[in-house]
Amino acid sequence: MKKTAASALCIGLLMLSAHVRADFPDAETLKKTIGQTPNLEFPAEVSSLGFFSRPSMVLYKPEGAGPFPAVVLHHQCGGLGNARWQNASMLDWAKEAVARGYVALLVDTLGPRGAQTLCYGPQNNVTFATGVKDALQAAEHLRKFDFVDKRRIAHAGYSWGAMVGVLASSKLWGESLAPGERFAAAVAFYPGCFTIRPKTAPQYEIVRPDIDRPLLVLMGADDTETPPADCASKLEPVKAQGAPVEWHIYPATTHCWDCSNLHGFTKTDARGNHVTYRYDKEITADSVRRMFDFLGKAMPARQ
Repeated sequence: MKKTAASALCIGLLMLSAHVRADFPDAETLKKTIGQTPNLEFPAEVSSLGFFSRPSMVLYKPEGAGPFPAVVLHHQCGGLGNARWQNASMLDWAKEAVARGYVALLVDTLGPRGAQTLCYGPQNNVTFATGVKDALQAAEHLRKFDFVDKRRIAHAGYSWGAMVGVLASSKLWGESLAPGERFAAAVAFYPGCFTIRPKTAPQYEIVRPDIDRPLLVLMGADDTETPPADCASKLEPVKAQGAPVEWHIYPATTHCWDCSNLHGFTKTDARGNHVTYRYDKEITADSVRRMFDFLGKAMPARQ
């Protein structure tokens, strides 16, 4: 019996190793996928949250000297907004973070590079690797401030940004693209757990077996854009191998449940699925609670 169990374990480890080698076999290959996209210029000054605040690449903090834990907030595939539409949900998340004693840095991966949307694939050379680089550089930027607890910096991503967060939780992706230390933890809201097949680079999985950072994934059962079954089926074996991942699926909940100004929005997504968003105040409140409870446990304050 022991021999059989040991053999099964060896086979499992071999399969895991083969999966790791199947995409992006080395850091250099991964770095090349970033291309020539310029680095972002992050805000050097703290802004004030007010009634007329608009979602943009901006830094907010609680009152006081700190040091405070911090969270990098990463938008959905439509970015932080444009002349006709503002991504109110991302500003709401910044307000929630500050109210709970977190520094909040809103990242804009699209606007500074002239990209309008990533909902149907890369635009202006902005890829998931670009997003991971942006997120990790944002964390390094936060470490420059005395009011930030440099060991307690997390990433919270939404849809496209959630996929960035899942990838940044991978040892290969994180260590390859981080300019310094990585995130202490990540929360991913309704990510897609797809196989990505770039035209000029190796294919890769969003959920990798080398996840080594605490990761919480929150999903909606009625999400037809990024179906939760796709994620659960890939997270389960990763967790079984010891990865620090956990997840929750909300019943009767769609994609973008926290997007109050997109309630009733419909579209056909990149895979041809009909999608309708339903804002849910109660689910949003619960996901706020789950996120900050998770971060509090994953990166507790030092005594």
